[in-house]
Amino acid sequence: MERPLEPLWRGVVVYRVLTLATVIGVSVLHMADYASPVGAGLVLAVMTAWTAVLARGYLGEGFEGRRGPLALADLAVSAGIMLTTPLIVTDAQLDASAPGMGSIWTSGAVLACAVAYRVPGGVAAAAVISAALVVAKSRATLTELNDIQILALAGLTVGYASLVLRRAAERVRRAVAEEAAAAERERLARAVHDGVLQVLAHVGRRGAELGGAAAELGALAGEQEIALRTLLTSGDARVDAEGRRDLAATLRARASGRVTVSAPAHPVELPAGVVAELDAVVHAALTNVERHVGADAPAWVLVEELDDAVEITVRDDGPGIPAGRLAEAEQQGRLGVARSMRGRVADLGGTLALDTGPGRGTEWTIRVPVRAGRRRENV
Repeated sequence: MERPLEPLWRGVVVYRVLTLATVIGVSVLHMADYASPVGAGLVLAVMTAWTAVLARGYLGEGFEGRRGPLALADLAVSAGIMLTTPLIVTDAQLDASAPGMGSIWTSGAVLACAVAYRVPGGVAAAAVISAALVVAKSRATLTELNDIQILALAGLTVGYASLVLRRAAERVRRAVAEEAAAAERERLARAVHDGVLQVLAHVGRRGAELGGAAAELGALAGEQEIALRTLLTSGDARVDAEGRRDLAATLRARASGRVTVSAPAHPVELPAGVVAELDAVVHAALTNVERHVGADAPAWVLVEELDDAVEITVRDDGPGIPAGRLAEAEQQGRLGVARSMRGRVADLGGTLALDTGPGRGTEWTIRVPVRAGRRRENV
């Protein structure tokens, strides 16, 4: 769905053409009674020419990026057409509930703004045309109030339809991209499995058998084998067109022989900057485990989506952090935890909690509120 709003734009143009024909027919019937028949003819000519311009702009190739500004220009022209009513239509005609200049044709601008700018655009455009209607007729009778209600409903309905189509198209694009990426990973996995992965696995086994320095090399080979398998099965966390990145995929890439990562199977999408900061916090926590507990110490990373936040837990089974140790380290100028972890989380508007004690390991809980950027796809 490269151009998901095309059906709506075609509908706007068809609506404009049909309502133009209607307005011309009604105006011809009332032409003899108008205060200025010549003025009415000029207004109808402007409406006809502007409808042709809109058809070209809304449907022409290469105009996709200009449709929003054109819809705003359409709103201004439509309001201007409506405001010519006092110059052309007599008070007697208005008292008899005769339509103003432009009449139903002007509501096409509401539809165009709703398609271009979704619900806010549709509602704002309805307010502008409604105001022009009341000013042009100098009254707000039941007829005008009914027209205003219809304009507001049209703006809301078409605006919501535009929003739904955009979101549906985005989901289809992501699904197609994920399917293509999965197919490519499967192709690479078949090629890599017969070469690199088998060599790494062999080096890992032989290193463990030989012991000594070879065992260390074997352990490194084993970690790289796990990291490569993770990359081939889950892929990397790329930044999409909206600047968002999958937190779950980003943290899964940190899985290794000693680090276990548990995350939702579906993407946990956040702005790329937020994901980078959270990844840095997790990296700092895992580095502390390696540095203070041991290079082979196991660690667990858990990612959870809550109703109002995203929560990450990093846990180890080490000796724990003695009471006052972090404050002492900060006083000595070692500010890794204070700045690298607490500072990053605080900048995101989140919280960082520590649960530790002698003999019961260390557990960091990182909680970032939804307002930090998680997107919900509720349609």
